[in-house]
Amino acid sequence: MLQAANAVRGTVPATVRPAGSSSLLLTENQQWIGGPPPLMDKLTPRERELVLKQGRRKVLNRGQTLFSQGGKHDGIWLIESGRIRVFYTSPLGREITLAYWHVGNFVGGPEVFEGTVHQWSGVASSNCSVVHLPGKELRTLAAEIPNLAIGLIEGLTFKGKCYSALAQMLGTRSITQRLAHLLLHLVELYGVEDADGRVIAAAFTHADIAHMVGATRQWVTISLKRMQEKGIVQTKRSQILVCRPDILEEMRGQASD
Repeated sequence: MLQAANAVRGTVPATVRPAGSSSLLLTENQQWIGGPPPLMDKLTPRERELVLKQGRRKVLNRGQTLFSQGGKHDGIWLIESGRIRVFYTSPLGREITLAYWHVGNFVGGPEVFEGTVHQWSGVASSNCSVVHLPGKELRTLAAEIPNLAIGLIEGLTFKGKCYSALAQMLGTRSITQRLAHLLLHLVELYGVEDADGRVIAAAFTHADIAHMVGATRQWVTISLKRMQEKGIVQTKRSQILVCRPDILEEMRGQASD
């Protein structure tokens, strides 16, 4: 269960994106990889203190649900640490990952105030700390702090573009192309040099990858096995080593199912 802490005070560290932290999005626009500007980035220390005083911190362990599709909506959550996976579940139970949001981002949209239901779900993909800003209080703060209102608009605009790009990729790219694209994206974000290539130094299961590219876990497992047989990738202790990024580049642009 979520663990609610005391109300957040002004002593809470500012929401700042640490070096190397980026949101994980399935998009062809490289400029979007880093995510939108942190919501609190343009606020003065005094404004940041006013915002955080209205919030309550929640600590989540990996796998815990932050909000559920169809559940009552009330405000947003600022990510202070960790990573939140946002995903949609179809009536038949199939999931598609919309994005992984990191430190400095907010989740809980597209509505940011109150009175509706969640359009998708959010779950901690690592141990997380978030600050909940209730809708009523957020509405008042947005009216009083112009830079906060601008940050909300910029964040929602960015998310809208990303989800539109995801829909375009799902509709115009084959699953194989999307898998190659995602592997290259993961190498760019999490790649660590290895004697045989670059290791994706982040824990993503075959199911995680399947949910991002719109495939089944079985399809991803078979496809990675075929890539390994061709020397394109290797699997090492649940991690993926990319040996031939040049071939993945060709697959990204030419493959068909």
